[in-house]
Amino acid sequence: MPRLSYRPGAGSLALIFPLLLAACDGGDSLQTLNTKPTWLGNIAHMSYDGQTDDLLTGGLGKDGLATTLPAYANPAAPTSAELRRAAIYNNYRALIDMSVTGGYGRLYGPNIDTAGNDTLGEGKITGDEYIAYGDDVGGAQNVTLMVQIPSSFSQTHPCVISAVSSGSRGVYGAIGTAGDWGLKHGCAVAYADKGSGMGYHDLSNDTVNLIDGTRTLRKTAGATANFAAALSDSDLAAFNTAYPNRIAIKHAHSQQNPEQTWGRDNLRAIQFAFYLLNQKYGSTAADGVSHYADYAIPGKVTVIASSVSNGGGAALAAAEQDTQGLISGVAVGEPQIQVGSVAGLTIQQGSTVMPTIGRPLLDYFTYANLYQPCASQSVELAGANSAFGAAVNAQRAANRCSALAAKGLVKGTTLADQAEDAYQKLHAYGWLPESDPLHAAHFGLATLSVTLAYANAYGRFSVADNLCGYSYAYSDATGAVAAPNTTALASVFGSGNGVPGYGVGGLGIINNLSVGGALADSLSVSASTNLADYNVDGAICLRALATGVDPVSGQALTGTLKAQSDRVLAGIAQVGASANLHGKPAIIVAGRSDALIPINQGARAYYGVNQKAEGSASGLHYIEVTNGQHFDSFLALPGFPTRFIPLHVYFLRAMDAMWAHLNNAAPLPPSQVVRTTPRTDPTSNLMPSNLPAIAAQPASTDAIAFGTGVLTVPN
Repeated sequence: MPRLSYRPGAGSLALIFPLLLAACDGGDSLQTLNTKPTWLGNIAHMSYDGQTDDLLTGGLGKDGLATTLPAYANPAAPTSAELRRAAIYNNYRALIDMSVTGGYGRLYGPNIDTAGNDTLGEGKITGDEYIAYGDDVGGAQNVTLMVQIPSSFSQTHPCVISAVSSGSRGVYGAIGTAGDWGLKHGCAVAYADKGSGMGYHDLSNDTVNLIDGTRTLRKTAGATANFAAALSDSDLAAFNTAYPNRIAIKHAHSQQNPEQTWGRDNLRAIQFAFYLLNQKYGSTAADGVSHYADYAIPGKVTVIASSVSNGGGAALAAAEQDTQGLISGVAVGEPQIQVGSVAGLTIQQGSTVMPTIGRPLLDYFTYANLYQPCASQSVELAGANSAFGAAVNAQRAANRCSALAAKGLVKGTTLADQAEDAYQKLHAYGWLPESDPLHAAHFGLATLSVTLAYANAYGRFSVADNLCGYSYAYSDATGAVAAPNTTALASVFGSGNGVPGYGVGGLGIINNLSVGGALADSLSVSASTNLADYNVDGAICLRALATGVDPVSGQALTGTLKAQSDRVLAGIAQVGASANLHGKPAIIVAGRSDALIPINQGARAYYGVNQKAEGSASGLHYIEVTNGQHFDSFLALPGFPTRFIPLHVYFLRAMDAMWAHLNNAAPLPPSQVVRTTPRTDPTSNLMPSNLPAIAAQPASTDAIAFGTGVLTVPN
């Protein structure tokens, strides 16, 4: 009888891989040969012994991750192994609180086993790592895919965990979240950088990153470059003359709108894992060399699509798009996911209807970028920004308030009144009071970085477009554009996060249109106000692109700006999610205090639209955690430990719950609010008592309900 792969729920037999080759086996057996997907490039393979190097910690171990990264032997030319170690080190630390008092090494970390006990020593994991590009268009996308197969992989109970990078990070971006959990459970872990990670093109020296992070000339790299700006030699020369020493960034300048294919990239990472597992464990074909695709097939492998932030959004998108039954379940934290429409949905917290819900990411980010610096000066936030108050310069923030008032965008004649109006506008646009302490920190570290990258990406703009007068470059201490720091660029694969920010004296965002000439954006002077006001002109331009309306006049855009906005809006339309998970079991964990992806725009909106779309057939469960916010790494900083708790703990619990459901038929917890208690003393250990369990049967005062188009979340 033919042995073909079965696609659950399809009502028919379906082939998993595109190429079928018939092979005679005993004269009457037709099998599917395990063929490499056509979109998969050359595969690099390394084995790690778990001593000198390993899959999870880059050879550093639990203690090494918590201390200083070892120096490069030659900082001007780090080796691929050194860059890998640095990437693991920095990405692991970026997503969790690394302080012992906060929980590292006690509640989570490489040394903590699957039962939550400290039994794994340094937590190094032996196994194999495979890396390749996934691409359809001759190197223009070059999505980095990676699969780690630990030596503890269970052949009898095979499992795959997808771990797509958060933010714009490189392929190791989810190593400390889904990667850590999956490797410890003996699962293969399938990673993807979503086509937005760690491609930096130094335009003046014409050098690029390769897949392993090392750098070379663009012409030498060719189609193997992680990213190269699509400029001809003559266009590049002209750009360098007009705008010397600039850097093109993959997420912003690839002209691919990578978010459109994040779900596909997640599915491809899983397919890459299936291909490797079949090569490793599939039946041997008659030629004694080839293997059949009869080991890793849907229904025989437990697959959890997981990750956090953008990676969580990619996992949900993959589940929506999964037509082959690859994914068994989904468990994500703080997902960045944009629903296509919230028509007919109301979100109510307690008795209060939320005024603004389910907006596209660029819509609410451009709004924050416009109003956060002014709002940070509100008396309502006095004392709340003690940890990162310095992230917003008070004089420049006051100038922003003055500029907004002069343009009719805030009310009031005094700084206090203007700041209060900006603060209230943020609340009216979907941010909750619980996120108040985070506005200054987010504006200083994240808001413009994300806004600019996504505006460029959605509109598929080239670096040569200098969208809204912005560019990326190194600067000196005065903010003036400086020659690229080639030593820093040599190690950017290990240290960067894919979206340069406000840096002065390093790689950051430049305002090309600053009065007196190009200057680091945070120090620049706006042409329309002649003030150092955090570039209000750029903020207004970005807001206009996201809405199609001039925010000052209220009139529809015309001319070049309209054409640019049309491109941006078209790109946004391409990434809207349906929220239909086709009945797959799924858990979303989100923090109520999230100021980066406000839950009224992200998690709550997605859950509500899912309930409308699937009704009683929905398998999605939503867990909202009080005192949880987007960046657990902030918890090691002054002021944060007494306000917030590590949301990572609840991501791990969601993964545990999904694992128990898929393997032991344990029921998933009902949708609910989990009420946590931050520490009162930041020097004391955060304890399990601060972090109550997700309830199997939540109290009525904690239960989240949906009915007749209304999502009701308890206060």
